[in-house]
Amino acid sequence: MTRWLIAYAALLSVAVFIHGQIVNSQAEDITWRSLLQSELEHFIAREDQDPNYQWTDTDSVQLFGWDDASPIPAEFEKYGPGIHDGVRLGNQDKVILVREVRGRKLVLALEITELQKHEDNVGLWMFGSNVLAVLLLGLLVGWGLGRVLKPLTDLSNRIRRLSPEQPGEEIEVGPDASYEQAVITDSLNDYIRRNEQFVERERQFINSVSHELRTPIAIIGGAADLASNPNASPRTVRNQLIRIKEVTSSVDELISVLLVLAKSPDRLERVSELLDLKEVVRVLANDHLYLCGDKLLTIEVTADGDPVVLAPVAVLSVVVGNLIRNAIENSDRGAIRVSVNAQWQVMIEDPGHGMSPEEISALYAKMARGEARDGQGIGLELIARLCGHLGWKLTFESKPVGEGTRAIVDLSASAAK
Repeated sequence: MTRWLIAYAALLSVAVFIHGQIVNSQAEDITWRSLLQSELEHFIAREDQDPNYQWTDTDSVQLFGWDDASPIPAEFEKYGPGIHDGVRLGNQDKVILVREVRGRKLVLALEITELQKHEDNVGLWMFGSNVLAVLLLGLLVGWGLGRVLKPLTDLSNRIRRLSPEQPGEEIEVGPDASYEQAVITDSLNDYIRRNEQFVERERQFINSVSHELRTPIAIIGGAADLASNPNASPRTVRNQLIRIKEVTSSVDELISVLLVLAKSPDRLERVSELLDLKEVVRVLANDHLYLCGDKLLTIEVTADGDPVVLAPVAVLSVVVGNLIRNAIENSDRGAIRVSVNAQWQVMIEDPGHGMSPEEISALYAKMARGEARDGQGIGLELIARLCGHLGWKLTFESKPVGEGTRAIVDLSASAAK
């Protein structure tokens, strides 16, 4: 911008300078023509009145060709009738008027050496002043733009000081920041936060993959070794193949969960659909009844109202299904009660041994560290993260010792209100 403004000012100065020179040249031509013509007309008129009239040269005005004693200098011979400026005669500058009068060629010359020098000096001063004005304008524009761009320069420096190794950093806005700078800073901070969330999802995804897949891969490897043993009985081989199939199904579900966690909540909303919560829970309870086959357990489903949620059906099935599976795995006899209320909550109560408040706290700590994985289902740590990813709340309550545990999933964040 500074360069363009300087170039514009320079072109404007050149245009003004050239225009001034043209105007000055035209003004001089009019002045010289009027002055010399009136002088020559006066001479011709006097000569007509008095044939013996003699022209007398002065220091500045000379007439050539009016008699044999005043021949026209060779320097003037090449010029035709009219006004001619800047003609050199010796070391002098002259303006001449050439005219044909009664068969004679008259040349009236006006000496303008000092005037020409003065004019040249004025021209140099004008040129120098224009150059100086352009330079001063450039300095002023550069200083002004520096002042204008200083907030953006400071903002750029603050962005440059941000360290990718230190999450949670934000760009600070000074107390004198303009509204525009505050808007830009807020947008950048929002982008930084969203980028950190994306990076955190990627990090958690990698950690979860390395942590969660290790156990099922070990189970599949051990079962494959047992099944491939030449001394293994057909029953053992069949059982191990069934185990591999079950673990494979669990791994497939685990991969689906990990892929969900790797996506942003905004992208998950695009695949969400309206779901009748009580109907989804009934189907999941029936699907898990087979796990109660060798235990004295039943699953009872109750519903209050008609809650509807807007959520991905696969994610809801993974969360509720694994909590039901967890309740079955930690119970031996009695009834597992699964209830749905009008506040978009799903509660799973198991008749297991129950947990003390200290054990509940330890469970939350394990979930935070990613250690709460039991059986072949998905670990509670992933279930908790899956809920948090969608804004759901997962809590555990301990009933009196010996009467089991209650898991509550609050889906009000996805309520179709």
